[in-house]
Amino acid sequence: MHQTLTRLLTLALCAGGLSLATAAQRPLALHPENPHYFLWRGQPTVLITSGEHYGAVLNADFNYRKYLDTLARDRLNLTRTFTGGAYVEPAGAFNIARNTLAPLEGRYLAPWARSAQPGYARGGNRFDLGRWDEAYFQRLRDFTAFAAKKGVVVEVNLFCPFYEESQWLLSPFHPANNINGTAHVSRTNVYTLDRHEGLLTWQEKLVRRVVAELIAFDNVYYEICNEPYFGGVTLAWQHHIAEVIQQTQRELCPRGPHQLIAQNVANDKALVKAPHPAISLFNFHYASPPDTVGMNHHLNKVIGDNETGFRGTNDAPYRMEAWDFLLAGGGLYNNLDYSFVAGQEDGTFAYPAQQPGGGNPGFRRQLRTLVEFMNGLPFLRMQPQGGVVQALSSSQHRARALVEPDRTWAIYVRPKELPKKIVTLPEPARVQLTLNLPKGSFRVEWVDALTGARQRETLNHSGGGAPLTSPPFREDIGLKITRR
Repeated sequence: MHQTLTRLLTLALCAGGLSLATAAQRPLALHPENPHYFLWRGQPTVLITSGEHYGAVLNADFNYRKYLDTLARDRLNLTRTFTGGAYVEPAGAFNIARNTLAPLEGRYLAPWARSAQPGYARGGNRFDLGRWDEAYFQRLRDFTAFAAKKGVVVEVNLFCPFYEESQWLLSPFHPANNINGTAHVSRTNVYTLDRHEGLLTWQEKLVRRVVAELIAFDNVYYEICNEPYFGGVTLAWQHHIAEVIQQTQRELCPRGPHQLIAQNVANDKALVKAPHPAISLFNFHYASPPDTVGMNHHLNKVIGDNETGFRGTNDAPYRMEAWDFLLAGGGLYNNLDYSFVAGQEDGTFAYPAQQPGGGNPGFRRQLRTLVEFMNGLPFLRMQPQGGVVQALSSSQHRARALVEPDRTWAIYVRPKELPKKIVTLPEPARVQLTLNLPKGSFRVEWVDALTGARQRETLNHSGGGAPLTSPPFREDIGLKITRR
């Protein structure tokens, strides 16, 4: 009965072009004028965030409303969340303290209902893959609706590989954790088309139900699988899941438009070959330097840096990675923020120094500076461009430029090497840039990426190399030049 009502409601909403979250709005889309960026709620959009470790829905102890309020205060507009249908982590995984993807015993919420038989590895009864947990889907819908209200896009990550046996032993798909007789397959054979021994049926059912629940939200896109380049996940299986998403969307909402589908391609960089036509967003992790943006520019799709980490707990490397990636033409940046935990959903948890990443209130304020900088640019009309910076006075720094020819120049200056740790901030320094600008009068604005401090000036230039000297800054600085 519930599924029938949901289907009727979503069909009615799709037919009327409405959204459960915000009426009369189309879902997040590639921008028709420049598909390297998004169109959302009528505005050109870059997605920027510093979000929790993906357990907001599946962890019953996590107050996601407080978390989303925190993101919205800093004008951050994206979060990733794992469905929990196949993957959850044990405590201590990856050396993450109070990991939101590792709920306490008995606090793991999955799409599947619990059976009457005891024996789940993390406490409680085993799962019945033939029945849904309706309370879970109510939580998923409420999370998504509240995110929509706060102006936050939700990446719904459907699956994740099992990096180690410890994760596979907690999965509802593992035969010891359900009453449905799933096969005893290796953890590296779970996400394939020919070695799964029946698991594909359950995976398809999960995808269809999640898509049906969220079909009418304007703030959702789906990522097929987190880091599929580990754990035996095959490309053929990923393409099949993309087709299941697409088919379900067409059945529920024949006239469209439909929510986007993302593929996580690689850590660092890779050339995307033979992309599936259903994919609109190609995500990378730890994409620094941002070479993968240029490598895949020809795809005319959004390229995202969707997870950071493993450069210590200092803010600098992740802030510099963000500026670098977006000034290289990327359209999405997500820092993995370990300061969000159950009980401290305002992102104030002081994690230990051995964490594999960073995040804190100060860092999120730094990202807000980047959000404001990007939103002040006509980025739809801008392209990465070399040759703008003819000379830079410091051999310890490098510069990157995003340009709208003859009208707008965005330049970012940072140290050549991304630091893993800064114990003491360097002394303030100035750099002089010689820029290849046309003749004219220009507005110049310097933005300190660390502090957010701004300095404005006017440049009257006769053509050729234009010298500009920065205000003092400690780590990195942005520069916006517009023709008056």
